[in-house]
Amino acid sequence: MLSVLWRFSRPHTLIGSTISILSLLILVIYCTPPPIHEVSPNAFTLSDFSSDSATIETNNISESAYALVPSLNALKPKIPAYKSAIVGFIPVLTNKINTFAALFFPTLFACLLCNIFITGLNQIVDVELDKINKPNLPLASGELSMRNGKIIVYTSGVLSVITAWFIQPFLGCLITSIALIGALYSLPPIQFKRYHIWAASAIAIVRGPLINAGIAIHFATVLYGWPLITMTWLVPLVIFVTAFSLGIAWFKDIPDTLGDEKFGFKTLAVVWSKSSAFKSGVILVSGAYLLMAWQMPTMAAKIAHIIVLLLFVGHALKVDLQNPTSVKRFYMFYWGLFFLEYAMLPLLLM
Repeated sequence: MLSVLWRFSRPHTLIGSTISILSLLILVIYCTPPPIHEVSPNAFTLSDFSSDSATIETNNISESAYALVPSLNALKPKIPAYKSAIVGFIPVLTNKINTFAALFFPTLFACLLCNIFITGLNQIVDVELDKINKPNLPLASGELSMRNGKIIVYTSGVLSVITAWFIQPFLGCLITSIALIGALYSLPPIQFKRYHIWAASAIAIVRGPLINAGIAIHFATVLYGWPLITMTWLVPLVIFVTAFSLGIAWFKDIPDTLGDEKFGFKTLAVVWSKSSAFKSGVILVSGAYLLMAWQMPTMAAKIAHIIVLLLFVGHALKVDLQNPTSVKRFYMFYWGLFFLEYAMLPLLLM
């Protein structure tokens, strides 16, 4: 039964969500200098160390960070604010376990439940289509009943939204928006997935700006206040993952043209051709890797992205588009590159 539930949850998407959320928290903690602002009600002052009473700089770590992790209170930094690279990290680094337990795991729980809701709902709606395109999925194969599938999906959706709102209203709005887009992707009469432009846009918007910018802002707001301007790594990452997600949308449909044509789904592989959809994805993602290489601050980081680009292109050149097994193998390799980017980016920027 556990194997059935695992396959029903589409594990590669769960793994991708887990790695991306963990990476975003690490990037916010280790690679985002906390902002320096004038004195505000939410900032603690460092006047004891100020030599100029007319101008007092403070490190605006949100008070909610100390409320979130009670043991942080005794560890409020007592050093000058101009040492901003150190100030913001002291409470987090000295309380890593508490911070992760109180912030990372609840956020991850809400996101993974939302992931299960979206991917599971798609399987419920497309069960007849999946009998042609993906007959090994639990619902399509009959290993999981429709009744149990609906219980899992709707329970996951409700719990994800409730959990997110309980953690923070901003996260609640974010998860609700993602769940809504995911529902509109699968459910008629709108059913974004029937049209390649809307389908690709929905996937790219969720995986790109909503998850990356949204979760990063969520973490930063809880820990520091609102240091959006200091996240110099965020815009390149959002652009990269948006392009990468368009590739996901195009590549995943290439082996499914038989069922998509029968049920009237106008995917890019159906409307253009398998070859055109594949080439478009390869060109777009290659450009995204070049952009990331150009944006990287060190030569080692630039070289790392060029190497991964060469691996990607090398595997793409070997794909036989007429062989569904070859395409699916490449698609899973492509998800591996998705995992790799999130895994290596914090290491390259720290």
